Amino acid sequence: MDKRIGFIGAGQMAEALARGFIAKGVCRAEHVFATDVVQARKDVFRSFNTNPVDTNVEVVKSADVIFIAVKPQYVSVVLQEVRAHLEDRHTIVSIAAGITLQSLKAAAGDNVRLVRVMPNTPCLVGETAAAMCLGGKADDSDAELVRRLFDAVGKIYRVDEKLLSAVTGLSGSGPAYIFLMIEALADGGVRAGLPRDISQQLAAQTVLGSAKMVLDTGKHPGALKDMVTSPAGTTIAGVHELEKAGTRAAFINAVYAATQRADELAKMG
Repeated sequence: MDKRIGFIGAGQMAEALARGFIAKGVCRAEHVFATDVVQARKDVFRSFNTNPVDTNVEVVKSADVIFIAVKPQYVSVVLQEVRAHLEDRHTIVSIAAGITLQSLKAAAGDNVRLVRVMPNTPCLVGETAAAMCLGGKADDSDAELVRRLFDAVGKIYRVDEKLLSAVTGLSGSGPAYIFLMIEALADGGVRAGLPRDISQQLAAQTVLGSAKMVLDTGKHPGALKDMVTSPAGTTIAGVHELEKAGTRAAFINAVYAATQRADELAKMG
């Protein structure tokens, strides 16, 4: 890729994206520029041979794809600051939660290519589940550009903006649900007599392997579940307890509640 990548905000998510892009060869380290109000974060970017700079305007002048990776309350501030320096060659990618395309356009101007992305924290280990929507002058070429970048750190899907709250409720908040599940499975192993460290590793690896089976086989999760549940066996006994506890409903309700809260926060923004 011949595009130069810039980060306004050099926090952990920005670092994970930059490292992933470089590691997968979609851009070279010398083509990455970043700035942050915290000097230590710029030092981190310097440590893997990218180019920390002092101002947001320098990032914009140096790069073609600009990631807005600051806290949501600062997005409009930084976009208004660099607005006069934005050109048609720029694609603005906001990863700030709850900041709508309308808000981005109001701050950046009418003639800007805008892509709003909802990533999640597994980006930090190269396994994000993200979604994007386009605004402003962005077109299919911008979508393909962002897809190529995010394929280096996981998976990204294109949706209408009205569905981004649902994405937030599912994959944005979802890691917390899975961490709770891993913790509970590990506690169950400890209750049954396993040492804590082994139980936690078994629980985490079980989740990882199960997810990989869904993705690699393409089979419905229910069909994969049926493959494990022998008649009158151990698994169906455990599944019965989960059904009695309303586990499925609890996960559905969690996603829906988080989606509704994401909608509320978007309206406040």
